[in-house]
Amino acid sequence: MRTTTDADVRRVFDRMADRYDDQMRVWERRLFPGSRQWAVGQARGRTVEIAVGTGLNLPLYGADVTVVGIELSERMLELARRRVAREGLGERVELRQGDVQRLELPDGHADTVLSTFTMCTIPDPAAAAREAYRVLKPGGRFVLAEHGPSSNPIVRTGMRVVEPLFVRFAADHLTRDPRPFLEQAGFRIESVSRMTRGVDFRVLAVRP
Repeated sequence: MRTTTDADVRRVFDRMADRYDDQMRVWERRLFPGSRQWAVGQARGRTVEIAVGTGLNLPLYGADVTVVGIELSERMLELARRRVAREGLGERVELRQGDVQRLELPDGHADTVLSTFTMCTIPDPAAAAREAYRVLKPGGRFVLAEHGPSSNPIVRTGMRVVEPLFVRFAADHLTRDPRPFLEQAGFRIESVSRMTRGVDFRVLAVRP
């Protein structure tokens, strides 16, 4: 399967940014209902959101949560900035352009790292998991809402058949399971829920 690069991901998301919100609403309604709300509901304290995108999560955070959102695509980040201004979130949200595989944040900076439907597009998810581990305080949690290989063998086979097209045109690895990357980085997986024939993953992982 084709290997993606940061340049590929930036190009894909710069191109799709203006229609991203509408596309995600369709996918989430069909396959991942409530996953975004669940993930944001787990955030506590100082939170780093990796691949913040257009900022769909930002209005959902509680008033006691502060967020640093990191995004590679400048066009996606521009739309996120507009959302922050529109929602009046400037006091609690800081947005930065950056690479989640090499976070420009100090060790032990965050109480929570949050990822919604992003590990599937990161060129080196193992590096992103290691960075999440590094910037978390001991006892901090990595919260993920993600898609992955279906528990239904027929659906899983179909996902694998179309996956090369999704990787090529959307930088999206449909059957990437996020759990091994978390374990390799040193996280202890606290809970995993799988819905929609196992495609919808909700994962809580703790830095010991």
